[in-house]
Amino acid sequence: MASGVKPRVKVPKKATAGDVIKIKSLISHKMESGQRKGKDGNLIPRSIINRFTCEFGGEMVIDVAMDPAISTNPYFQFDAKVPGSGEFVFTWYDDDGDVYTASKSIDAG
Repeated sequence: MASGVKPRVKVPKKATAGDVIKIKSLISHKMESGQRKGKDGNLIPRSIINRFTCEFGGEMVIDVAMDPAISTNPYFQFDAKVPGSGEFVFTWYDDDGDVYTASKSIDAG
């Protein structure tokens, strides 16, 4: 697992069913291309976030595939329609097989 990885998300705490809300996500991740050499002269293993997803109630809201040119600490901002109260689940997938998740609940009462 890459060190110092921290997923963060911002979702409004409340909304009315049917509202479109703005969601912000950021994951602190160094993103190693696998082409740089360390102090010992050996290649640093590749470690890139290659996919980001957001689900609500088991339904996919967004699914993003990322290429190796993605920047360090990938940030996404997107809109989502809130069908009702529930939980958004965010998942980031790393090339090295690690998976990072975060979740936020929203009250649409």
